[in-house]
Amino acid sequence: MNILLIEDDTIEIMKLQRMVAKHSLKHNIIEAKNGEEALSFLESSERLPDIILLDLNMPRMSGIEFLEILKKDARLRYLPTIILTTSENRVDLLKCYEIGIAGYIIKPLKYEDYQGKLEKVLAYWNVNELVKG
Repeated sequence: MNILLIEDDTIEIMKLQRMVAKHSLKHNIIEAKNGEEALSFLESSERLPDIILLDLNMPRMSGIEFLEILKKDARLRYLPTIILTTSENRVDLLKCYEIGIAGYIIKPLKYEDYQGKLEKVLAYWNVNELVKG
């Protein structure tokens, strides 16, 4: 699976890479530090990611702003987008589902809990039928 990770925190990026490597998963992780960088990648890429993992709190463009642009684009709107955030704000949760996300995951503080949640998310999307770009 090709995973676009939109995350500005280097530690969070390393946690996902570590989890994928530890379990010898064959996923390809494409990194973007913010929504603008992610949109540039998506617009210029011939092969779209299978899923997007998106942080909400980022500089330059929030995750919600990115989502609104993504879901208005005929080519990109079907990409499953899973929010991966520390925000437990119900307004954020409702807004994201209103826009059209595939899931909303709160990042746990403990690495073991983070790893468990991400293993389940990746296992689910790995067996799910995905739109191939």
